[in-house]
Amino acid sequence: MATIDPEFTSAEAAREARRAKLFTRINKADSWFRVLGLAWITPLMKAAAGDNPKAQMKEVWKLLGVPVVSIVCFLMLWSWLAPQVQTSLGAVPGPGAVWTEAVNLHEDAVAKAAKQAKFEDMVAKRNEKLIAQGKADQVKDVAYTGAPSYYQQIWTSIKTVFFGFVLATLVAVPLGIIGGLSQTANAAINPLVQIFKPVSPLAWLPIVTMIVSATYTAEDGFFSKAFLTSAITVTLCSLWPTLINTSLGVASIDKDLVNVSKVLKMNTWTKITKLVLPSALPLIFTGLRLSLGVGWMVLIAAEMLAQNPGLGKFVWDEFQNGSSSSLAKIMVAVFTIGIIGFFLDRLMFALQSMFTFSDKR
Repeated sequence: MATIDPEFTSAEAAREARRAKLFTRINKADSWFRVLGLAWITPLMKAAAGDNPKAQMKEVWKLLGVPVVSIVCFLMLWSWLAPQVQTSLGAVPGPGAVWTEAVNLHEDAVAKAAKQAKFEDMVAKRNEKLIAQGKADQVKDVAYTGAPSYYQQIWTSIKTVFFGFVLATLVAVPLGIIGGLSQTANAAINPLVQIFKPVSPLAWLPIVTMIVSATYTAEDGFFSKAFLTSAITVTLCSLWPTLINTSLGVASIDKDLVNVSKVLKMNTWTKITKLVLPSALPLIFTGLRLSLGVGWMVLIAAEMLAQNPGLGKFVWDEFQNGSSSSLAKIMVAVFTIGIIGFFLDRLMFALQSMFTFSDKR
């Protein structure tokens, strides 16, 4: 009769425990990989840990291989079709020409940054010299007036969209809570939502421009008029998804929870903070993600017409410029807009994962 070695059993149990602990860590990391768009890392890690490598490689192919093949096919199709389409500026640029212009924009941004740093250093040295000579009253902070670089224009667009998005959130979430809690309030708000939600930013922009020009008269204010015009236009076009989803989320709260709040005699503020918001957060974040996406899309059109020095103005200036490289630069801006939009959505997805406890993303 065979006997079982206790030491072998103990070692095997320890190995299984370590393996289980490893897979627990991998599964925890998987939620963040999904947030970052790197879900294909999880099956690689599982395959390396010995969990059915063949099946895991099929998962890697689905999550990584298929998208890569799709992108390669798109680039090949683009390379083939682009030379066949002739415009007033020549043939449509292919991937190589667009990449070349992207590199040129980067080098131009580096050169402009160095030029600005040199100017600011020169002004600082001049002021230090005046102070040393006892002429502190002649010290001046001279602003750099050179053309913004491509990266500065990107940063301007990001600041503008977040400013407009925050304003939209501050308006939409409270109104959505009120509409979700009260059928009367919802009946009052809903017609306005249905009327104004389809309005194009191109229709809002002239109205916003006139109102900002009439009310914001400070010449050296903290915000420029072009910035405020673009940001408020973003607000007016992006608040509706958040408002609708917040109202729906609040109205969908389990009635048993509402009854419990009545039994506990919660005041309105406690009810909203302890019951309403935690229950409605998944839908609220869905609305926020949609609003940010709409705001980023609207921003480019708003910047074109408001001449806010962001990506929209960059596209408009290149279109007006009409040089042989303009079309390639515009396409660089198109890819930039798309990539930034993707990362903004991933950012909101990450925040949603941190603050909600629901599988409904």
